Amino acid sequence: MYLKLFERGFYYALAMTLVCSLLGTVLGGLPYLSIIGALVISLILGMLFQFYRPAIDKAEVGIGFISNKFLRLGIILLGFKLNLIDLANAGVKTILVAVVVVTGVIILTYNLARKFGVSKQLAILTASGTGICGAAAVMGISPQIKVDKKDEKAKHNDEVLAVAIVAILGTVFTLIEIGLKPLLHMSPSQFGIMAGGSLHEIAHAIATGGAGGPVSLDTAIITKLSRVLLLAPAALIIGIWYQHSEKKNNNGAKQKLPIPWFMAGFILASIIGTFVPMSQGVPDLLVKLAYLVLGMAMAALGMTVNFKAFLSSGKNAVVAAFSASVILLVFMIIVSKIFF
Repeated sequence: MYLKLFERGFYYALAMTLVCSLLGTVLGGLPYLSIIGALVISLILGMLFQFYRPAIDKAEVGIGFISNKFLRLGIILLGFKLNLIDLANAGVKTILVAVVVVTGVIILTYNLARKFGVSKQLAILTASGTGICGAAAVMGISPQIKVDKKDEKAKHNDEVLAVAIVAILGTVFTLIEIGLKPLLHMSPSQFGIMAGGSLHEIAHAIATGGAGGPVSLDTAIITKLSRVLLLAPAALIIGIWYQHSEKKNNNGAKQKLPIPWFMAGFILASIIGTFVPMSQGVPDLLVKLAYLVLGMAMAALGMTVNFKAFLSSGKNAVVAAFSASVILLVFMIIVSKIFF
């Protein structure tokens, strides 16, 4: 696999995805597009590359490598965004809310999606993105879902579809929560807890929390990062569960236990960023690098999507994720009002 690094197609893919990621970062910093976020914009730009097939064909050998390996590297570097001391200072209540939200929303969204006839892997990817942290969660959970080589293209389509669903719904609910703010009569910290606990992407939590002022913004970020911290254990648990359920379907055939080693890197990065003395600019730079690398992985994913499958298989997953998001918002309003 690593021989691909020395092939011309890899460098074509590297250049194309880097352009998408850099452009996504620039566009994601603009006022209205910041709600969508740089990662989703990079994904869309990657999808647009498909309108020029010669470029995709030349870069094909490197696109799969970047979408897979760069994804893991980006998630590891994202660990530097987690300051464990800040999370500990947020208190037991905030961590407990994060655990309840992540667990409850994943279970709820998955079961709703399955009842609506959504495929198993699309259901769990959509549920993970809705419950944990949007696109990064979809891509972090995806390696835990093992499929045959013949099903790889279908899995890529499900990844893109799940990312699109959580991005669109997260944007919709960002606007809804900002619109509801005057009617909720919440303190800044309560509004921040609600935003961080109910919205999908970090960008969504920042946009909404910022509408409530600096205290609300800080609280939203901490609450959201409490959910991000659960990405590693969620990946392990979901991987074990998925393997166990597939084992039943395969008449007890033994499969390799899925251990997300790159998630250990994610936790290690958060420990280093929290406890190892370094200039404040270093973790910030590493987090920027994380989003650049993740943007390249998202762009590579967009370059492989099957548009027909993308448009035909997502309606019921959208309904399931929307229903779960409504329930989550109501839950977080009640929790924020009563306990914070």
